[in-house]
Parts: sequence; C-alpha cells; structure tokens
Amino acid sequence: MYHFLKEIIINRQLIFKFATQDFRSRYLGSYLGILWAFVHPSLMILIYWFVFQVGFKSMPIGNIPFLLWLMTGLVPWFFLSESITNAANAIVDNSYLVKKVVFKVNMLPSVKIVSSLFIHLFFIAVLFVLFFLYGFGFSYYNIQIIYYLFSTLIFVFGISLISSCLVVFLKDIGQIINMLLQCCFWLTPIFWSFDVVPKEYHFWFKFNPLYYIVEGYRQTFLFHHWFWEAPTLTIYFWSVNVIILFIGTYLFKKLRPHFADLL
Repeated sequence: MYHFLKEIIINRQLIFKFATQDFRSRYLGSYLGILWAFVHPSLMILIYWFVFQVGFKSMPIGNIPFLLWLMTGLVPWFFLSESITNAANAIVDNSYLVKKVVFKVNMLPSVKIVSSLFIHLFFIAVLFVLFFLYGFGFSYYNIQIIYYLFSTLIFVFGISLISSCLVVFLKDIGQIINMLLQCCFWLTPIFWSFDVVPKEYHFWFKFNPLYYIVEGYRQTFLFHHWFWEAPTLTIYFWSVNVIILFIGTYLFKKLRPHFADLL
C-alpha cells in the first residue's frame, strides 16, 4: 500500500495533466463547454433549495439559514458521488492505455478523482462567498476544510481502486455502485437534520463513513468544532479508510495483469 501511494505522489504532475484533459474532453463540442460542469450542480442545488425551502417550508436549522445548511451537505456529496461514479469506469474507459505495458494503470482512478476535484474546489469557494454574503465572517475553524477534503480524497481513492478493477470483470458493479450511492444519499444527513434521529439510533447511522465527511463540512462552516473533539468517530473513520485502501491496493495488484486480456 505504501509503494502504491508513493507511486501516485511521484506521478502527480502526469495525473494532473491527464485530469485536465479528461475534464475538458467531457464537455468538448458543447456550446457552453466546461461551464456545464458548474451549471448542472448549481441547478440541482437551486432545485433542492426551492423544493425544501419553498415547497416544504423547511425552517432554518437553529439560527442557520436553510440554504447554507443545505449547501454544506450537498457540496461534499456531489464530489463523492461524481468521483466514485467516474472512477469506477476509469480502467474500462481508458482501455487503450491499459494495453500499453509502460503505462502506470494505477493512475487512472486518480485522474478521474482529480478531474472531479476541480468542480469541488469551485463550490468550496462558492460556500465561502455565500457565508460572507449572509454575514458570516471567516473563522479559524474554516481551515480544517483542508483536513476534511484530504479525508474525502483518501476515502474516494480507496473505493475507486476496488470498484475500477472489479468493473473490468463484472460490468454490473457500476449499477450496484449507483444503487448504493442512492441509498447512502438518503441515509446520510444531507437534507434532514441528524437531531431528528432518536438517540438510540445515532450509533448505527455513524457507521456510514459519509456521515463523518458531510458532518465534518458542517462542523467546519456551521457548528465550529474541531475534528479531534470527536476522537472515537475520527479513529473509526480512518480505520475504515485504511482497511479500504489495503483491500483496494491488494485487489488492484492481483488483478492488474488480467486487465489487458479482458479489455
């Protein structure tokens, strides 16, 4: 696992170059070009806000405007969902590169993740602007967005290693991932406040690693708590991360020699 991650770091410039090309190619030929990458998530956020704020008359969470509360949950979710979905097909979509002996195939999932990261960084900037417009000044707690972003990247990377190599052998994995993401979307407190869950069920919801990430963004921007103030949850999340990384690197190493034959 150490050598696998070290190789990714060494080839970071090449990964960034491929990610930039991937980002541009996704919207090549359309009139708005790469603007579509930002228009679609923005439109979804507006729709969700309108449905829940105007339609269902959702009230502010505490003294926090509903739009800010919703955005801090949706922004990390969009990145998680898009990067996991795209990275799952990283090897299949680049079969011409897989067949080249000299190419480092383990870079392909990272390329898809970095490509999605561009959009995520834009929406993080939007979050800061929105909080400023609503009268929330900069806080020292906002610095830990770096920590939660890093945590998200490691989690997504581990998941993508497992999914991308399994998709080569079983195409149905892609559909299973989409179904699991839909389940996680509603089981993660994105649209609903975790306070509505009876305390006896809190323990089970916290088994979901996405809870740690989404709530982490809210702790950073809204509730102002440091991640080390929840040591048990932090240790659990990173334990899951390490296990996923280990499984991912092991599977990738074992299955890598068979990719070219199947593709």
